[in-house]
Formats: sequence, C-alpha cells, structure tokens
Amino acid sequence: MQFIDPALDDYCEEHSGQEPWYLSELAAETREKVHMPQMLSGHLQGRFLSLLSHLVQPKIIVEVGTFTGYSALCLAEGLVKGGMLNTIDIDPYLPEMVHRYIEKAGMTDRITMHHRPALEVIPTLPAPFDLVFIDADKQNYPNYYDAVIGRMRPGGLIIADNVLWSGDVLRQEKEHNEQTRALVEYARRVNGDPRVEPLIVPLRDGLMLARVK
Repeated sequence: MQFIDPALDDYCEEHSGQEPWYLSELAAETREKVHMPQMLSGHLQGRFLSLLSHLVQPKIIVEVGTFTGYSALCLAEGLVKGGMLNTIDIDPYLPEMVHRYIEKAGMTDRITMHHRPALEVIPTLPAPFDLVFIDADKQNYPNYYDAVIGRMRPGGLIIADNVLWSGDVLRQEKEHNEQTRALVEYARRVNGDPRVEPLIVPLRDGLMLARVK
C-alpha cells in the first residue's frame, strides 16, 4: 500500500541526504536479483534509521532480520568507537551478499552476522542493548520484544518495522491473519508497557519506536 503520493515520497528522498554509494549499489542489486525486494528499507527509511542511531550513539545494536543488509549498514553508521552491531537472520542464501557489502562499506569490524534463530541468539549477546531493530517474521514480534526489553539500557531505543502492515491492522479482527494479529498484539503490548515511551511513525509501512525510560 502506498500511504502518500509517490511524488511526495520522491520529494522526501530528494531532500533527505544522499545515501552512500555502497547502499545505492546494494539497493540496485537487491531489486535486480533478490525475491521480494520491497523488504529493503530503502533510501528514506535508511536515512531515518541512520539519524536515530546517531542520536542514540549506541555501543551495542541488535538487529533481528538482516535481509540484504541495507538497514544494518544504515544503523551501524551511528555506532560509537568500538561499538558493534549484531544482525541475526536464518536465510541460507543471502549471507554472502550481505558480507560482500559489509566489506565494501568498510564495516567488518562493526557488524557481526549470526545465522541462528534470534530467540536463541539474543540471550547470548552482550548487554545492555542501546538500540534494537526488529524486522523479521511478524508472528514473533511480541516474543522478540519480550526477549530484548529486559536487556535495554535506560534511554535505549527499540524500533519495529512494518507495524502498519499495508493497512491490514485496521481490518476487523476476524479478518486478521496470523501476521496481522501478531503486529496488532505487538503495538498493544508496547503501548501498554510503562517501561517505554511509544510512538508509531507512518514512514513507509510504519515504524514503531519505543524509548526505554
């Protein structure tokens, strides 16, 4: 679903800073070679993620859902010296592509890839987490939130993508599929959690931000 006029979307991109060359190449290769390229964060959302990361100044970032690595590279831009982004995915085909672009970006010392289920990896990572980005299987969003919230530092930020789900979250509950139900539950759980300050930003398919108090 296109939430705003495509011309306005183009205008926003044109006035939101230039993405690094390696991200332009990654986006083009994703669109050309990878199934469901619409899963890519893209220019505007990528610049937004980079801005948030710079504001948080994280030492430890956890990303649940790597895809082709675009969002990881954006988030890693804001890491403090010596910081690390841990990105987690179980896709068997994309790691070579992701690693190739991590090398192009000169970020091999800042990004660690994990190829196991996220709920197994998260408890093994060093904490506290400063920034978490959730963009994986929607059914597990509530579980991912539960896995990270107790390991966040005060002032840390949890970001979840696709929380508007092309508008399906507004359908009657009886029309919800498993993914939509999980996304609605995620929004309810985060909004009702007194430990965080939540905000949904209607950028692309919706980002839900939760700042840890």
